[in-house]
Amino acid sequence: MYDLAVIGAGPYGLSVAAHAAAAGMSLRVFGRTMASWRDHMPAGMFLKSEPWASDLSDPGAKYTLADYAAVRGFEAAHGRPLPIADFAGYGMWFAEHAAPPVEERTVTRVVPSTRCFRVETADGDGIEARTVALAVGIMPFRRVPEPLAALPPSLCSHSSGHLDPSGFGDLDVTVVGAGQAALETATLLAEHGARPQLVARTDRIRWNTVPLPQRRGRLSTLRTPLSGLGSGWTTWAWSRLPGAVGRLPTGPRERLTAGALGPAGAWWLRDRYEQRVPELLGHSLRRASVRDDGRVRLELNTPGGGTRSLDTGHVVAATGFVPDLDRLGLLDPGLRQALRRAGTGRAPALTPRFESSCPGLFFAGLLTAPTFGPAMRFVYGTAFTADRLVGGVRRRLRR
Repeated sequence: MYDLAVIGAGPYGLSVAAHAAAAGMSLRVFGRTMASWRDHMPAGMFLKSEPWASDLSDPGAKYTLADYAAVRGFEAAHGRPLPIADFAGYGMWFAEHAAPPVEERTVTRVVPSTRCFRVETADGDGIEARTVALAVGIMPFRRVPEPLAALPPSLCSHSSGHLDPSGFGDLDVTVVGAGQAALETATLLAEHGARPQLVARTDRIRWNTVPLPQRRGRLSTLRTPLSGLGSGWTTWAWSRLPGAVGRLPTGPRERLTAGALGPAGAWWLRDRYEQRVPELLGHSLRRASVRDDGRVRLELNTPGGGTRSLDTGHVVAATGFVPDLDRLGLLDPGLRQALRRAGTGRAPALTPRFESSCPGLFFAGLLTAPTFGPAMRFVYGTAFTADRLVGGVRRRLRR
């Protein structure tokens, strides 16, 4: 029997595994290494976060993105966007050097047993572990608006489903959303010969500003501190102090998690996007249907309270991800239903050490954002998570 089974081999799973291995635990790690970044990010996409705020976490901080850049001979500099391919390569390098070997097998079921958990894989194998850390990433939680849900996959897809934007040829494509994924997807489609159009509920596109220099005068630093996820004291507080966010009352915590870092485009994308992608702003989805000629007809609510129709060859829902335990099919149904939820949402309620109401079952990544705040939506949250989660596992094993 193992001390810990880590399910997921993205930034959070690898960071947890690195800390657990350093603590001397016997563990197994399951999943495809950096799967979201290798399999679901289009070629030509860039990392929105600053490179120095995108490190995976190991106890000695020996395997940072800057270290990888030095080994590979490129610069990971503040204010310079990093290609997704380089970040995926960094994750692979981190897995090789900082974490135990990753078993690229799919976990199909986690079932509680007497004083342990049974972890079963798609190939019919299984192990027993005293504790389990679920770090399954974001892919199970893709959000597609209800009006688009009935469209066939050939006509409607999520923005995370396209590695090669050139596959659309010169097709007219409607991208729904107003965040970085929507804006960058539309831009890449245009650059690869498609004819994209953006539809969004917002009345204007918001763009992040050029990041402040890391080295500034004391007064400027005091007035506007720089954190891993932006500038200003408010952002500094919730990005640097997730534990304090977790102690907030339910209402303020949920408002913070939902409202912080709303949809916006990276400053370096703006010139590529504008003058290239037409917009239909202030419009929301009402209904979608398939026409007789195989195209999609979207019925939209207009800003003035009316409706209008839009015909398109394909719809891309760049509408993000929503933490929802009910989408975690690998959890035993009885266990999943029994877990206490955080606030009014569908994510698990967690202790300060990331343990759920089921003793020995821990969570990392997006599902922890409703408890610890918006930092958990980003790679930046791995350091806070890995150290405390593994501390929680050690306490649970002692018990």
